[in-house]
This record gives sequence, C-alpha cells and structure tokens, in this order.
Amino acid sequence: MSEMVIRNRKSKEIGYIKTDSRGKQTAYNLKKEKIGCFDPKTNLTRDKNNRVLGNGNMLVGIILSAA
Repeated sequence: MSEMVIRNRKSKEIGYIKTDSRGKQTAYNLKKEKIGCFDPKTNLTRDKNNRVLGNGNMLVGIILSAA
C-alpha cells in the first residue's frame, strides 16, 4: 500500500490518499479519518457514507473541501 500526502498552496499537510494493491484509493483527513474512496474498476468516487459523488477520481477535491 502506498500513501501520498496532499498539501495546500502553503505546503501545509491537509490529508492523505492511500492506494491498495488493486488500485483502489482512499482519502483521509489529517486525523486519519476516512473521508472518501475511489474505485478504478467502477470509475466512481464515494464519500465516507458510501454515497456516489461522481464519476472519476475526485479525492483531492474531497480533501480540499474538508480542510
């Protein structure tokens, strides 16, 4: 599993995206709470309650709006 740190324009950490071995990505806030996920097989981004937010990978946007 790999982890990418997401930073704002001032280089402050605002969240993380973890990618598992199947390519599924999960977004976390600074407290390491899950805030969304993206599944490349379905091409859907879902929120922490598993509701579909849209097509394509929208995880960075979720992190930015949660910061």
